[in-house]
Amino acid sequence: MATRLPPVHALSAFEAAARFGSFAVAAEELCITPSALSHRIRLLEEHLCERVFVREGRSVTLTEFGRRYLDVVRAALRTLSEFPLPHKAAQHQQRIKVTVPPTFARYMFMPRLAEFSTQYPDIEVEVYLFVPLYDLSLSESDVEIRFGAGEYPNLVTKKLFVEPSFTVASPAYLKTIPPIRTPADLKHARLLRSALEPWQPWFEVAGLDWAEPTHGLRVDDLGLLLEAVKHGHGVGLTRQHFAQEMIQSGDVVRLFDTQMDSPPHAYYLVHEAQPSLRPEVELFIQWMLTTFQAR
Repeated sequence: MATRLPPVHALSAFEAAARFGSFAVAAEELCITPSALSHRIRLLEEHLCERVFVREGRSVTLTEFGRRYLDVVRAALRTLSEFPLPHKAAQHQQRIKVTVPPTFARYMFMPRLAEFSTQYPDIEVEVYLFVPLYDLSLSESDVEIRFGAGEYPNLVTKKLFVEPSFTVASPAYLKTIPPIRTPADLKHARLLRSALEPWQPWFEVAGLDWAEPTHGLRVDDLGLLLEAVKHGHGVGLTRQHFAQEMIQSGDVVRLFDTQMDSPPHAYYLVHEAQPSLRPEVELFIQWMLTTFQAR
């Protein structure tokens, strides 16, 4: 006797809730009520005889079983959605789903995306955001841009570019502390922390035998880190493409010529290893490499 399969609507509810980490947001995407989505998740868990989520207030996180099951569900849903239906071939819309870090999206990707749309007006692009260094599992996206060390097993990984990192501060903040003329003078400053831009490698380049700071404001988004610098919270590390407008306007100033030419983190284009990719995905990947590797 064939094993009874879980309802497809329960699987789609599970995938959406896992993607957003929220029943309410997932319900909104599926155009159902949060209670209806919760019912579908309970139905799936009863079918599996396993918990797939741990409820934590308004947010939810996957159990270990849920993480493993999610990979299977996403593969199955993708196979169903991409199966060519002969009577709908003429209505097929070329679409690319790309996931990008917020700061890269704001300062680099969105200003250039119009170039791609102009070259390929029939291809629709859907943009999703994720937090760098935290979620290292490829989502349902066709392509991801990741900010990290570039170590992503079983995935095709292509480095886009590396920018030197350097120190910046706001003029207003610099007036509140002793003069900062050399890197060693940073002992008088508040150093803003981020897992994305660690200080210790920069200290080595600057000739400082200092450990990574363990106290002070920590911001794990490069755009927000730069905003914290602008508003006088302290000294931070940044990169030229992110900071150039604030530097030109005088909102922040570069402190020294010292820079780290090969920071520990860079931007990478990542996608699943497949025998063949859809033509529109191939076009998008080639455009990304041409646009950003040529910098």
